[in-house]
This record gives sequence, C-alpha cells and structure tokens, in this order.
Amino acid sequence: MRNLVKVRRFFTRHFSTRTTVIILSVLIGILGAAAAVIIKNLVHLTTQALGRAFPNAQVNYLYLILPIFGILLTLLFVRRVVRDNIGHGVSIVLKAICKSDGKLRFHNVYSSMVSSAITVGFGGSVGLEAPIVLTGSAIGSNVAQFFRLNAKQTTLLLACGSAAAMAAIFKAPIAAIVFTFEVLMLDLTGSAILPLLLSAATGTVMSLLFLGNDVMFHISSTQAFHLSNIPFYIILGLLTGLISVYFLRVSRWIEKQIKRIKKVYVRAIVGGVMLSGLIYLFPVFYGEGYDNINMLINGNYQNLFAGSPLNAWCSSQLIFLLGLIGIILMKVFATTFTTSAGGIGGVFAPTLFIGAFTGFFVAGVANNLFGFHLPYVNFILAGMAGVMTGVMQAPMTAMFLIAELSTGYTLLIPLMITAACSYLCVNPFEKYSVYTRPLAEKGNLKTHNKDKFALRKLDWHNIIDHNISTVPAHSNLRAYTQCIANCKRNLFVVTDDNNHFAGLLVMDDHRDIIFRQELYDLVHVEDLMIEPEEFIYDDDTASTVLEKFNRTGNFNMPVIDHERTYLGFLSKARFLAKYQHFIAAESDD
Repeated sequence: MRNLVKVRRFFTRHFSTRTTVIILSVLIGILGAAAAVIIKNLVHLTTQALGRAFPNAQVNYLYLILPIFGILLTLLFVRRVVRDNIGHGVSIVLKAICKSDGKLRFHNVYSSMVSSAITVGFGGSVGLEAPIVLTGSAIGSNVAQFFRLNAKQTTLLLACGSAAAMAAIFKAPIAAIVFTFEVLMLDLTGSAILPLLLSAATGTVMSLLFLGNDVMFHISSTQAFHLSNIPFYIILGLLTGLISVYFLRVSRWIEKQIKRIKKVYVRAIVGGVMLSGLIYLFPVFYGEGYDNINMLINGNYQNLFAGSPLNAWCSSQLIFLLGLIGIILMKVFATTFTTSAGGIGGVFAPTLFIGAFTGFFVAGVANNLFGFHLPYVNFILAGMAGVMTGVMQAPMTAMFLIAELSTGYTLLIPLMITAACSYLCVNPFEKYSVYTRPLAEKGNLKTHNKDKFALRKLDWHNIIDHNISTVPAHSNLRAYTQCIANCKRNLFVVTDDNNHFAGLLVMDDHRDIIFRQELYDLVHVEDLMIEPEEFIYDDDTASTVLEKFNRTGNFNMPVIDHERTYLGFLSKARFLAKYQHFIAAESDD
C-alpha cells in the first residue's frame, strides 16, 4: 500500500491532472480487459467442469437442476459475502454517475465477476456483458478515487473502464465508445475522447492478446444489400420494436410478481424451477445463447430443438416456425426468472438472442411461405440490432456493435433501417430503456439535457435563509417597530405560538403608521400581516421551486412544511446562482 501511495505522490508532483487521466486510462484499459478475460474464462471453466460431470447433458434430467443450484449459490455469495445489491449492473453504473459523482464501491471490482460466472456457468439465461461493464466501471472509479480525482474525472475514468471491458469482450472498440455516450450519458467533450479511445483500444488489444482472433459470431457469408429488400427490413424493424416493448413490459411484470415472494430463498427456488421448466422445453435457453446464434448464422437450425420434447413435432415447417415464435416470446421469461430469483446477469445477450431469432423468423416466413429469397444471415444480424435498439434505446450502439461483430460496415444501411424503425416503434410506448427506467422513476436520471438534470439533482435546502426576523402573531405595533429598529431588513415573518407560519409583514406597506406612537398599543400585527399567494414546501423539487418563482414573479418566498411550520426564506437570486454554478461545473471541459 505504501508503494501505491508513493506512485500517487509521484503522479501528483510530476504530471498535470489531464496527463494523469490519460495515463490512467491506459492502465484502466488493461485492467478492464483483464476482468473481461477472467469472466469469460470462469464461465468456460465452469461449463467444462459441468459438462464432464454430465456428459449426456441434453438428455440428462439432472442437468435441469443446475440452474436452480447456480441461482442458490449466487444468492448465498451475494447475501453472505458481498452484502450489497449488484443486480442490473448497468443501472448501478448509471446510479453512481447520477447520484454518487461516479463513485462505485470496491467490491464491485470482483463481486459481479464471481456471481455472474456462477449464474451463467450453471445455465442462467442471462448475459455476462452488464456484469463486465459494472466490473470495468468499478475499476475505473476506484482508480480515480485512489488518485483523489474530482467528480468529473472520476466519472470519465468510470466510463473508460466500461469502454475497455466492453471493447474486450466484443472486440468492438467503436461500439464501446458509443455506448459510453449513448447509454451511460457521458458528455461528448474533447477532454473525454482521448482517454476513451485509449481505454477502448487497449481493451481490444488485450483481448486479442489473451483470447486470440476468434470472434463471437462465426459468419459464413453475407450478401450485399439490395434495395428490393428495404420493405422487409422495415417490417423487421417494426417487429423488433414491438418485441422490445413486449420484452420491457413483460420483464417488469414478471419481476413484480416474483418479488411478491418475500422469502429470498423460496423466491430463488420458485424462479429456478420456472427457469428449468423453460429450459426443458427450449434447451436453447441454457446459458448465454451465443452458441445457438452461431447455429442460426451457419444454417444449423435443425438442432435448435435437440433434447426438447417438442423436437419430434418440429419436422413440420409450420410447427418449426411456431416453435421459433415460442423461443422469441418465452426468452424474456427465462431471463427475468433468472434475475428475479437472485441470479446475476444482464440483457445484452438475451436481446441479441431474441433479435437473431426474430430476424431468422422473418426471413424464414418470407422465403418458405411466400417464395422470396431473403439472406438469412443479413436478417439475423439486423434483427439483433433491432431488439438491442428497442430494449436499450441505443440505436447507435446497436448498429456499430453488430457491424463490428459481423463483416464490417457492408450491412450498415440495413442495420440503420432496422434500428431506426425499431426505435420509432418503441418510443411512443416506452420513454425509458431497461437501464434508465428505475432511475427515471425516482427522478435521479442524468441525461444530456443538463438543465433538466441540474433541476433534478440540485439540493436547494442548504441555501435557505434563516435570518429573517419573526414577530409573534399576538404582538402590537410597538413590538413590531422594535423589531424594525433591531433589523436591517424590511421583511418579517409572523408566527404563532407553535412556530407555525401566520403571515408576512412588509415594512414599506406600513410607513404611514410606524411613526405614529399613539397607535402603538392600538394596532396589532394580525391586522397588518398579509398571506403570501404561494409557499415553497420543504419537499418541493428544484423544478417545482423554479416554477413557483416564475409563476409568482417573487424574488423571495417563505419555506414551510405541510404543517405550516416556518423553516426560512428562499431567495430566487441564490437559487439561480447555485443552479448556474451546477451547469457550469457539468459543462467544464
């Protein structure tokens, strides 16, 4: 530890903050890629070990116990070792950016790696990408905290860790950088570009070094884009959009139903049994599902139902297509059962899985039932982009990711058409993505609209003015004039015996009587006070406060609670000054 402190001091003395951030972005790229490699290998080793234990896995009913056991093991690790919420990895990263100035706890460096490897290795129907993003982000955040960087720099290095991890696992550096801007809502500034480029490039190089040149999807061939296929890509885009809405709403509903089971271990068993039942019917739901996507891409779809009781029925073309519909619609159940029961994983892989099967289904229906000759691989890839766009509301990330995972940018136009149609279809029904909705519902979501975010995050309670003098409601003019003599302000608050707000006294309104001593004992404060047209309540949001100032035109307003207890005064000038300071800090490049 002492050596690390010496390194920090060396950087502080010899490098500027900007140079330090650039150097650290390379280090974080190395560490983030290492985390991605470790997770992939953990899952591979777990799968291999279980494969040796159950050599006839597809027909061995004991294999159905593995997802339940994996969920229980994950739950024990999270509850007994981690003792913190690590589900929905990207949402945790977004929450850290929005509420904690980019600070993530140290256990996030390892907790998601271990728990997701257990869940997926034992057959959980989720992906590793979200836990990898959380791990990489935690590495970047903790490195920044160690070097005592400010909130903006901490958030930037958090994003560098995310980009490095994602670039390493997909070998898609451009998509990883776009992801930080589109999903993590990082500001696109000059100071952010270079560190992100270095982290993403470093992550990709490290992945090539340790994992080799093997790509995630082994694509045999793609066909050139033909204008005549545009209507089918539009249909695919609209269909993937509708499926995305279905995914988002059904997953929320299932999660709500499962969470009604209060005992966590009972919930784990119930969710695990449901998952195992689905895997029994659809073996393709076991694990991440990338092997099955590769089967579709390479034309080996005859084995999709191998080991399933439905396999005997799928020799018919129509039954096979109905089976594909079942896979598309039921995958969300398998994924949500896994996560709601206590498993750890993300929706990257499930969205790619559903999209691939949707694209294959559209091409299959057009070719087999209507005599068209659509290229299966093109539509599988476009379908992946469509569902990812709809569920994550990130069309740019989806397009660049699929382009980098496939054959480059030859399919960019079909990807753009499908992603755009999917986004347009989802937007009227779902305002937020699978990641942003939990934060948006609590008003904590950071967006590229700094004005809205500032109003959401601004805490105005610490600028309340408590120095406005109060006058008891039962006082007379004599007591009022004594308050005027002892105060430099011309505004006074009238309170009752319980410190409840009763009214206001504005000295300028009483100049005609405050010097008439014969009235000092005859006129009472209750006769002079006025009732404000509007109050600021202690639980008002900053947006509501600004709306009240603008509506009334007042420059100062009393702050009370809902019992009318007087708390102080809020100045519009001080409120706007704090608001502008926040905007300036967020915009600083």
